[in-house]
Amino acid sequence: MSNFVISHFPLIKYLSYLLIPVIEIVLLAVVFYLTLNYLKGTRSSSILGIAIFSLIVVTILADILSLEVIEWILNSIWTFLPIAIVVVFQPEIRRVFTQLSNPFTSAIKREEAISEISTAVANLSAKKHGALIAIEQNFALRGFCSDYVKIDATLTHELLETVFMPNTQLHDGAVIVRKGRLKAAGCILPLSSNDELTAGMGTRHRAALGITEETDALVIVVSEETGIISIAYKGNIKRGISSDKARRYLDWLVDETKPFTFKDILEDEKNENDENQSLGS
Repeated sequence: MSNFVISHFPLIKYLSYLLIPVIEIVLLAVVFYLTLNYLKGTRSSSILGIAIFSLIVVTILADILSLEVIEWILNSIWTFLPIAIVVVFQPEIRRVFTQLSNPFTSAIKREEAISEISTAVANLSAKKHGALIAIEQNFALRGFCSDYVKIDATLTHELLETVFMPNTQLHDGAVIVRKGRLKAAGCILPLSSNDELTAGMGTRHRAALGITEETDALVIVVSEETGIISIAYKGNIKRGISSDKARRYLDWLVDETKPFTFKDILEDEKNENDENQSLGS
């Protein structure tokens, strides 16, 4: 029926030649838009991997469905993709070569950052100064901050303690730690909507849970009222841990030899409680 209509109505045939490429371009634009929207706020390495995977999938589908316009566009993209990767990811490529030239630099920075955070947490807890420290992992946190002050400074316990000093401009928000540097302060993080889990919690604890529900960040909270230290990860929170325990969990987080899960924290706390009960009996 469609062949009959096209053969007897040349205008329809002409319009079909015009509309099919337009439809293909619109479909490709929608795919790119959805992919970019999904990648918003993610790290560069994740963007590159997902983008290349999406291109492969769309290329295969275009070949199967004989979408000639999309195939032509994708072939052009594949031709210039290597150059685009070098240009767009130049800082990351330079960083990789820098780390390869000195393989111990990254590990040393992590150790220094952990030491500074641990010292700051212990001091803030002793002084009962509220704090919210978000340690970024694979997902960039800036896309989840509604407001923040960019800092990008060397991470020291003195700087952290100054930021969270009561009555200062930034002490109510969170700080973002990325690759051993203090990247931002005064960040307003999304609050957890889990009313059952957050019952009785203050804003800092709800924010810690909220950001860990959305990302893989590890967040340390110091209560302003009690000085109690809490740690949140993957949508879970453990309250009432010591500064030494916080240091231990930070060490586990950056240990690349084993994956870190919140279950590790719970098992560690349970083992310590069992040991204390055994000693008490």
